[in-house]
Amino acid sequence: MTATERAIELTIIAARAASDRKAGEIIALDVSEQLVLTDAFVIMSGRNDRHVKAIVDAVEEALHKEGVKAIRREGLAEAHWVLLDFGDIVVHVQQEEDRTFYALERLWKDCPAIELPADARGGDGDTSEFDAYDEYGFAAGTYDAS
Repeated sequence: MTATERAIELTIIAARAASDRKAGEIIALDVSEQLVLTDAFVIMSGRNDRHVKAIVDAVEEALHKEGVKAIRREGLAEAHWVLLDFGDIVVHVQQEEDRTFYALERLWKDCPAIELPADARGGDGDTSEFDAYDEYGFAAGTYDAS
């Protein structure tokens, strides 16, 4: 069994949305042979917690436009490793250090890659546009959490 056409379509939509937010090293794996709960993993990196949150927001927004909502969302408060479960696909957005440490690609190395179009493989690494936001996603200095 391989990933469904719908899962591959959602994978590409999620990857493009993440790429638009300059997520790094976006890969997609067909995990349908290994797991019964989902067809694909989409794995990507963010530079810091603000960047991870921006990527998560973009992915959720893009998939919501396709009529798909996250069934489960974990890790957003800390934003080191956010897992978004959309049923057909699971999106992992990790800070670069966490991605290196947990090495999901290595754990799932026996799963075939899903080919992503060039515009869905990740940004150029310049994430400075996200530096103007605090850890809550607000423009720096406009929100007082105390």
